[in-house]
Amino acid sequence: MFIQTEQTPDPATLKFLPGHEVMASGTAHFSDAESAKRSPLAERLFAIESVIGVSFGSDFVSVTKSDDTEWHLLKPAILGIIMEHFVANRPVFLEEEEEALVWEGDEEEKEIAGKIKELIDTRIRPAAADSGGNVVFKGFKEGIVLLDMQGPATALKSAIENTLRHYLPSVVEVRDYRDAIPKPGLDTPEGQAIRRLLDEKINPGVAAHGGHISLVDVKDNTVYIRLEGGCQGCGMADVTLKQGVVQEIQAVVPAIAEVLDVTDHAGGKNPYYQPGKGGASPL
Repeated sequence: MFIQTEQTPDPATLKFLPGHEVMASGTAHFSDAESAKRSPLAERLFAIESVIGVSFGSDFVSVTKSDDTEWHLLKPAILGIIMEHFVANRPVFLEEEEEALVWEGDEEEKEIAGKIKELIDTRIRPAAADSGGNVVFKGFKEGIVLLDMQGPATALKSAIENTLRHYLPSVVEVRDYRDAIPKPGLDTPEGQAIRRLLDEKINPGVAAHGGHISLVDVKDNTVYIRLEGGCQGCGMADVTLKQGVVQEIQAVVPAIAEVLDVTDHAGGKNPYYQPGKGGASPL
């Protein structure tokens, strides 16, 4: 069995083409070993030290490594696992993936939702997979599309929105599905001003580095933001926020006293979040 490799725009992500069908349709992305439990192949790949991401496409397996390890040290182990898996004819998944909707509209919206899913499968997921990411449809209601944008796909949010709006005029906006919980602060003059600042001034520059900053909420004199794509886990993120984003926000809305990074937002009954290491960090 001969497995080819192919570079991606991200030097930390490499595609492996086993010459076998990997997925019948769509793509799948795993960001850690916990999320990979239903895929024996992904789970074994995460057992390799320095593997921090795994994605599947129709005919490829892409692997993302940490920056402190060279590919020539990882490739033999990755190639061995992929070869053994397909030679033994093992399943890629233990069970079929289900896309759980967090929103479900009326009959007309369900018809549009079907067209959105088709566009995601045929046009958007392949582009996201090229950079090692994935896009999963979560719902459509009142013109708003909810997506789970995984890995580097978060940096494609504007492009995804433009694509969907081009083919489907009913689409007004694309949001991260975690933002489906109503947050009145986003509709205040302060929230609208900060969102315009992010969309028109800050995110175009951040996107050049594969990142994206989302406004999660504005409450009292506090702004909650989430770092996505290349910003998530970036060692310079804290410096970037303190030296740039906070000052920009306070220049637009002087009443803001604090900006909190809630990148590990998990939704639920908490006001917002289940913080990651160290909790939500004030900037």
